[in-house]
Amino acid sequence: MFRSGVTKLDFKDVLIVPKKTNIKSRKNVSIKRHITFKNGKTWSGVPVISSNMDSVTSFKTCGILRQREFLSCIPKYINRELLLSNQLPNELWYPNNYMLSCGTSNNDIDLIKNVIRRIRKFDVYPMFVCIDVANGYMTSLGDACKNLRDTFPDIVIVAGNVVTPEAVEELVLSGAEIVKVGIGSGSVCETRLKAGVGYPQFSAVSDCRDIAHAFGAYIISDGGIVYPCDIVKAFGAGADFVMCGSMFAGHTESPGETVNGKKLFYGMSSETAIEKYNDGMMGYRTSEGKTVSLDSKGSLSNTLLDIEGSIRSACAYTDSITIKQLHDIQFIRVENHHNTSLNHLNAIS
Repeated sequence: MFRSGVTKLDFKDVLIVPKKTNIKSRKNVSIKRHITFKNGKTWSGVPVISSNMDSVTSFKTCGILRQREFLSCIPKYINRELLLSNQLPNELWYPNNYMLSCGTSNNDIDLIKNVIRRIRKFDVYPMFVCIDVANGYMTSLGDACKNLRDTFPDIVIVAGNVVTPEAVEELVLSGAEIVKVGIGSGSVCETRLKAGVGYPQFSAVSDCRDIAHAFGAYIISDGGIVYPCDIVKAFGAGADFVMCGSMFAGHTESPGETVNGKKLFYGMSSETAIEKYNDGMMGYRTSEGKTVSLDSKGSLSNTLLDIEGSIRSACAYTDSITIKQLHDIQFIRVENHHNTSLNHLNAIS
């Protein structure tokens, strides 16, 4: 039985329609959002987030992103280290520029509570906590949201991942201010190949946006970012934030093991991550991610500048003086996303 007869779309299936504009220069475009959450907390910055993958985000990359007013989602596997540390890592002194993250088990929730309390002893009050699980349809995610909301009313709770309006509504009613949308669209995710589960990312965001906004909540598009244009398309589909994994991996400053001059990048449901953090397959698990090696992309700062320039350009093409106005742009469905005739050649720049 099909849920709907309408074909769902990925970022590669659409292009943005330009329109007459009064914008004279890209430098006049604001790529920052100014957001007030239901609990009264306010945030301002570039709504692009580095993924909470341990081969993507570290305190070092967090510092680089902070300088450009981007957000970082800190991997949950450092929580125990934070709890035992005698001093606060430098980047945690900037509480509006990062998200802590955790899982949904009772142990995970107790641990993140203790981490938050420890950070607060330094008179630093983290704004965001991302409760993150691959299958956001488990009731434990909603329970974790309620638990954390009851303990910390002033924390902005991010919860995911889901891909349907009903699930977004349930998480918002459980206490989440931001819902992370995306299943199976990551470059090193194999959930679609193993479980057959997923939802094309452009449609997942566009289908979930209205219910979230109706409740005064927000959407993170998580996954499917191949080119900077995909970040723009995610905003156009209705995302308030966009999370990137592979785009932020493989840089000189990126965390992770280097093998033969290349950085390893892997999904958090890959065999690499499962062996590292979850005691292996245990006779009942399977890997739903892969491990790849990436050629060095050079400085992370250059990638951030490229993203900023791409967003500004899209805004100039669509008469969007602010990044929020990208929610109102028009799309067309396409068969060919871009010209690939010279893809076999190595680009010089």
